[in-house]
Amino acid sequence: MSESKSRPPQDRPWESGWAPDTTRAPGTRRLWLAGTLALATITACVTAITVMESESGEPESRAAEPTTLSGSAPGGLISFATPSKDGTEKPGADRAETSPAPSTSSTSPSPATPTPTPTPGKKAPKPPKASPAPSKQPKPPSSHGISIRSVNFPDRYWRVRDGSVRLDRIGSGPGQREDATFQRVAGLADSSCYSFTTADGRYLRHRSFVLVANPNDGSSLFRKDATFCPRYRPASGTLTLESVNYPGRFLRHRDFQLRLDPYENSRLYRSDSAFQLVAGLD
Repeated sequence: MSESKSRPPQDRPWESGWAPDTTRAPGTRRLWLAGTLALATITACVTAITVMESESGEPESRAAEPTTLSGSAPGGLISFATPSKDGTEKPGADRAETSPAPSTSSTSPSPATPTPTPTPGKKAPKPPKASPAPSKQPKPPSSHGISIRSVNFPDRYWRVRDGSVRLDRIGSGPGQREDATFQRVAGLADSSCYSFTTADGRYLRHRSFVLVANPNDGSSLFRKDATFCPRYRPASGTLTLESVNYPGRFLRHRDFQLRLDPYENSRLYRSDSAFQLVAGLD
């Protein structure tokens, strides 16, 4: 048999001291809350529908639509681009407009040189001809030639007379200054030495140890006889002329005749064999 337990009376409080409210039906508070929530939802929907209908009547004033900046905004940021007048959104409309670069065409051009207008009946002037480039001209010789002066007889110079070379005083007579003027050229037998030519193309050479003027015969002996090597004396600024084919023999004057004599260690020999090269007398 099941044991029947006695239930406490409904009009008595429970052991906790709380007694149920028997004046209203159970669950009425929840019903009121649910009804209030439903009424608020309906009101919001009606308001949204009314707003949307009012906006559909104004096509020109469209609200800005959100666009996603896929290229420039990271993480799917949303930006509101301003629509264009034709309803098509222009790319880059949300970027700041850059200021135009300054143009160089605004500078005032320099005035051009006016072109002369030809006068009727007159020939137009020909343009000036360009001057030709200056051609290199050979330098003129430093002098017309040289003259050779004695040291111990400073008023006397080498001079060709009657085919031989003598030490003479040069006057103003015809041909005297020309006979005492020579051209110094590279030595025929040794280019480091000297040879001397006259105005008519003859060479000074020694023959039988006497200095004479002869035309060049092209022989080896002539080239050697007509070549003399200078030996300078820096202290006095003079020089002596030594023969190529007779080393140790120098040109000197004796009785005012130019000769090729062997060296002597004497004051007279040194004076007679010392000469100076000066500008030509002609």
